[in-house]
Amino acid sequence: MRIALVHDFLTQLGGAERLLQVFHQMFPDAPVFTLVYDERKTAGRFRGWDIRASFLQRFSRVVNYKWLLPLMPRAIESFDFAGFDLVLSDSSAFAKGIKVHAPAVHICYCHTPTRYLWQEPDEYVAKLGIIFFLKPLVQLYLMKILRKWDYRAAQRPDLLIANSREVQTRIQKFYGRGSTVVYPPLDTDFFRPTIPKADYFLTATRLEPYKRVELVIEVFNELGWPLKIAGSGSAFEGLKALAKNNVEFFGRVGDEKLRDLYSGARAFIFPALEDAGLVVLESLACGTPVIAYGRGGVSEFVRDGENGVLFDEQSAPSIRQALQRFEARVFSGESLRAGAEAFGKEKFISAIQAIVSKAI
Repeated sequence: MRIALVHDFLTQLGGAERLLQVFHQMFPDAPVFTLVYDERKTAGRFRGWDIRASFLQRFSRVVNYKWLLPLMPRAIESFDFAGFDLVLSDSSAFAKGIKVHAPAVHICYCHTPTRYLWQEPDEYVAKLGIIFFLKPLVQLYLMKILRKWDYRAAQRPDLLIANSREVQTRIQKFYGRGSTVVYPPLDTDFFRPTIPKADYFLTATRLEPYKRVELVIEVFNELGWPLKIAGSGSAFEGLKALAKNNVEFFGRVGDEKLRDLYSGARAFIFPALEDAGLVVLESLACGTPVIAYGRGGVSEFVRDGENGVLFDEQSAPSIRQALQRFEARVFSGESLRAGAEAFGKEKFISAIQAIVSKAI
């Protein structure tokens, strides 16, 4: 059986790229089709793979690939899957829109319906930094043209898999389609306690505006408690300027360093409205409780008072109250890890294999 994998962009490292690595582990001979590939920004993680980038690749060397947005639907539709029996895509934007013809089967693992089209269009436009009088034109394109394409694209896969019940609800709401929930794969063999606990709190994520890391910094600036932040992104410099001396930035870190940071932290703080939040599971597997915003997919992993503390609002006062509640509780690292093991990679692989076997 000939299998192809499809991924939106290979230009960063995050939870979606961890999932792609598991797909590739399952199907090591499968080529990976993607809109744009940047080996440097992915730290060589995919070196040696059969990566097949779209025609946007040559333009991405001279302009930021995000400015190529109007060309992305055409680029994703340009891939030819003739001769493949199964195409397995994972998508939070364009990959679901590939055109696959029978008898081949297209299964899409959906991280979320495209955020900047259905949930955060204003924030996305603001992040582009375009001249103010062009913003209405960009918003018109997103809402009137690209959103319609995105809806049509979501009807193309033969099967949709959601990475959480939260995303399953969004798929039904925005795309009018049913889906099967398969939680993302957690590598419990790798993510385990490695060092003793130390006196600091941790947040690790891509530093983008919607992640709301500025709220955590605001609270820790007031408290003066040690906070470590791992990750890079467009908000990095602004967040660094906001932080006081008790806040330490690490930038993008390797998996071994991240595992140590998880293991040594008193708690992992996660203020974002997230689709699933694999980093939350990684923290729990390292024996570290989680303080998180209680909406979105994270609430499916974090149980208030059992393996962490949930807060109700994305606000500094709400995070401060959650920290106070955390201080009054004691968590067992062994229990935290035992709970995380239910989301192990082997369970994910078995679930995907069962779906594929039934579909082919």
